Amino acid sequence: MTQHNTKALSIQISLSGLSFCILNSTTQTIEFLEHKRFNKKLNPLETLEQLQLVLDNNSVFTQSFASVLAIYQNELSSLVPKELFDEKNSADYLKFNAKILKSDFISHDDIDICKSVNVYVPLVNVNNYLFDQFGVFDYKHTSTIIIDSVLKKERSSEDTKLYINVSEFSFELIAVKNGELLLYNSFEYSTKEDFIYYILFTLEQLQLNPEIVKVKLSGIIKKDNELYAILYKYIRYVEFVTTDNNFNFDVNQKPVTKHNDFVILNSF
Repeated sequence: MTQHNTKALSIQISLSGLSFCILNSTTQTIEFLEHKRFNKKLNPLETLEQLQLVLDNNSVFTQSFASVLAIYQNELSSLVPKELFDEKNSADYLKFNAKILKSDFISHDDIDICKSVNVYVPLVNVNNYLFDQFGVFDYKHTSTIIIDSVLKKERSSEDTKLYINVSEFSFELIAVKNGELLLYNSFEYSTKEDFIYYILFTLEQLQLNPEIVKVKLSGIIKKDNELYAILYKYIRYVEFVTTDNNFNFDVNQKPVTKHNDFVILNSF
């Protein structure tokens, strides 16, 4: 009897780090979950070199996969209402809130749940390498997965909530009300003061009360770090996001806290 390949590989790619996750969809088991953090922001060529090092030096990536997904995490993205989207104008949507080059390749994801199109810049050199390694694969922007996951969680909610996904040098922020998307944006930060400033400024612009709004956290943030401390100082209701998937974890791969891997675990 032929054994069907049920292994799925997701690779989250940013200029500040990489994450790798393998799901056995037959047993719903996360068989591999690892991260490679950079101590500074790299350029696309250096990022590709780090990706090559990981894939070349770990035999787990030599097996065949039923699907491979690359997830790009950068600030070069913009949401456009689907009814207004025209692929010919992709660069115009981006240039108002991101620095793009004429040579940049621009792609887009459909986010059906909010009738939007996410326009963004993937890394072409990484795409070419992944195609050489795995053949046909898919790719998305991080914010596509976050927005889709959050709106599915909140579709029956009547609350107003802020979801914040934190990385080493940046964070994504999604505001929802009555199950609808109010705002998506990403911010770069270098200090805890930068971090809280952008969040409080967003609340002010949306006329949301920090004494009432509920904030849900994911990513690298932990209860014992300075980002959490300053956030809890100014906002009353702060908690970590929960995942809706029921994956089992290989005994050696179970993450310390699932909210750390919210994006990659929601990519399957």
